Amino acid sequence: MVKVAVLGAAGGIGQPLSLLMKANPLVSELALYDVVNTPGVAADLSHINTPAKVSGHKGDSELAAALTGCHLVIIPAGVPRKPGMTRDDLFNINAGIVRTLATGIATHCPKAHICVISNPVNSTVPIVAEVLKKHNVFDPRKLFGVTSLDIVRANTFVSSSKGVNVQGTEVSVIGGHSGVTIVPILSNTSHSFTQAEVEALTQRIQYGGDEVVKAKDGAGSATLSMAYAGARFANSLLDATVSKRSGIKECTFVKSDVVPGCEFFSTVVEFGPEGVHKIYPVPTLNAYEQKLLDACIPELKSNIQKGIDFIKNA
Repeated sequence: MVKVAVLGAAGGIGQPLSLLMKANPLVSELALYDVVNTPGVAADLSHINTPAKVSGHKGDSELAAALTGCHLVIIPAGVPRKPGMTRDDLFNINAGIVRTLATGIATHCPKAHICVISNPVNSTVPIVAEVLKKHNVFDPRKLFGVTSLDIVRANTFVSSSKGVNVQGTEVSVIGGHSGVTIVPILSNTSHSFTQAEVEALTQRIQYGGDEVVKAKDGAGSATLSMAYAGARFANSLLDATVSKRSGIKECTFVKSDVVPGCEFFSTVVEFGPEGVHKIYPVPTLNAYEQKLLDACIPELKSNIQKGIDFIKNA
């Protein structure tokens, strides 16, 4: 039995993400949790002819049932970013939501792999880690900040810019998951870029979320692309931990010592049966990318500390 829970399953990311997870034949049970509407989402998805048995769980009293026995927990829960809203604004709302869900995981499925999508990821992942530490169940191999949307965007934008097949494009994006903490490593691709192209692509990859928020004109943020990116990551993790396929790699925000002073950092990570198998170091950077990394680190350290302090001062 492979049980997967989606926490925040009725939301803008949660619904399409749940659909994509229902399509994965490795999933035998799919538990959907939210504060509203999950029974309806579950009923809808349950009609799809794939193996996963779907259950809907609504409200605090049903969180335990959603989580018990989980192999993988995916957390897209929280409010979306709206025009004019900073990631600090998001933090003030989403931090409490993530703390509650992390407490449920620590209590009901402490050995589960955890994929955190809830923004701001740079702070919510440390929040989950601190909650798990308080319950003495923190396993750094099993906690992931999902930064895959940055990679998905980078692949799309680069392939479009160069007129090449996106299926053969894979750009590493290191650092964190917001603004200047997002560091695309364009020099590691097989393409050549002018400096103007590099700067334009970097800006677009770092602030692609703003592009979507503006285009949706107050109606939400990046939900469909985030659901796709989240499912890509979760499916890779299931391939490694359930199917035991070797050599699967994704960029992800994990506990790491690759950058001194940053307790968490996103680089290429190879998965194994227990989650994180190998963390790759920061790749060779050119001068421009080094400047990006230099700008990333203090902001990232501050974001991480904010999450840690939220739990320690609670």
